[in-house]
Amino acid sequence: MQATTSRRTRRAAVALFFFMAGLCFASWASRIPDIKQKLQLSDAGLGAVLLALPAGLMVSLPFSGWAVTHFSSRVMVLIASAGYPLTLVLLGSVGAVWQLVSCLFLFGLFGNLYNISANTQAVGVESLYQRSIMATFHGIWSLAGFSGAAIGSLMIANGLSTQQHFLIVCTGCLLVSLLAQRNILPADQQTNSDQRLFVKPDLRILKLGLIAFGCLVCEGTMFDWSGVYFQDVVEAPAKLTTLGYTVFMGTMATGRFLGDRLVVKLGIKPMLQGSGIIISIGLLISVLWPSVIMATVGFLLVGLGVSSVVPLVYGLAGKSKTMAPGVALAAVSTIGFLGFLAGPPLIGFIASVASLRWSFTLIAFIGLSTSLLATFMRLDER
Repeated sequence: MQATTSRRTRRAAVALFFFMAGLCFASWASRIPDIKQKLQLSDAGLGAVLLALPAGLMVSLPFSGWAVTHFSSRVMVLIASAGYPLTLVLLGSVGAVWQLVSCLFLFGLFGNLYNISANTQAVGVESLYQRSIMATFHGIWSLAGFSGAAIGSLMIANGLSTQQHFLIVCTGCLLVSLLAQRNILPADQQTNSDQRLFVKPDLRILKLGLIAFGCLVCEGTMFDWSGVYFQDVVEAPAKLTTLGYTVFMGTMATGRFLGDRLVVKLGIKPMLQGSGIIISIGLLISVLWPSVIMATVGFLLVGLGVSSVVPLVYGLAGKSKTMAPGVALAAVSTIGFLGFLAGPPLIGFIASVASLRWSFTLIAFIGLSTSLLATFMRLDER
C-alpha cells in the first residue's frame, strides 16, 4: 500500500509540472495580439519575430539532453520550472522588438529544457507502474492549454494588463513548483555524467524520431492551417472558422487521457498503426467532402489520431538501451520538431502551386507514414 501511495504521489507531482508548462505556453499565446498591438508589429513582422521561439528551442535541444543526463532531470526540471514563468513575466514587460526577440529565444530555450526534463521524469514514473501512463501526462499539458486560454480571456475581460496577467501566472507556477518539488523522482534510472553533448542516434531512435516527425507535420498543419482551410476551402461562416481547430484540440486532449488504457489492451504497435490510419482517414475525409459537417468529422479524427503518437514515442525513447533517457528524448524531439516546423510552410508552398486540398492530401499520406514505420519496427513493449 505504501508503494502504491508513493508512486501515485510521484505521478501527481510530475503531472503538476506538465500542467504548469502548458499553462505558461497558453498564457503567452493568449496575449500575442496585445503584444503585437503594443509594439505596432505588422503581420509579417510578427511572423518574423515569432521565429525566435523555435530558434531558442532548436538551439537548446542537444544541450537539454546532455544537461538532463549530466545533472539529472530533477535539477533541470526545477531550473526550467522557475526560468519558464519568469521569462513569461519578461515577455509581458517588453517595450521594443529586440527585447521581444530576446525573450522569445529564452522562452523557447527554457520551454524545451522543461519538455525534456519533465518527460524524463515521466519515463521514470512510468517505470514504477510497469505500464503506459505517458499519454495522460501529455493530456494534462493539453488540458492546461485550455485552462490557460480561459484564464487569458478572463484577465482580458477584467482589464488586466499583459504584465499583470503574466505576473499572476508566474507567481502561481513558482508556488506550485515549490510545493511539488519534494515529490518528484530524486534520480533517473540511467545516468551518465560523462555523456557527450552530441551523440549519434541509433537506428531505433531515428525511426522513432521519424514517427514523431510524421505525426507532428500533421499536428503543425492543424495548428496553423485548420482555420484557413475552413475559411477558404470549406467556406464556413465566419463564426465557424475555428470549429475545426476546436474539435481537433478537444479530441487530441481526450484521446491522450484514453490512450494509456488502450495501449494496455492493444499494445504499442497496434496503437501507432491505428493512429496513423485514423490521421490519414480524417484528412482525406476533409479533402474529399469539404463541407462543414464532414470537415469537422475529419478534423475530429485527426485530433484522435495524433493524440497518443508523441507520448508513446517519447515513452519508447526513454527506455532506450543505448542512450540515456534525456539524450534519447532530445534526439527524438529534434527530429519530430523539424516536422512541426516544416509542415506549415510545406502546406503554403503546395497551396500556392496547386491548392490547399492537394496540400492536405499530401499531409494525409505523411500521417499514414507513422503506421508504415511502426509496422516495420519491433515494438513489443507493453
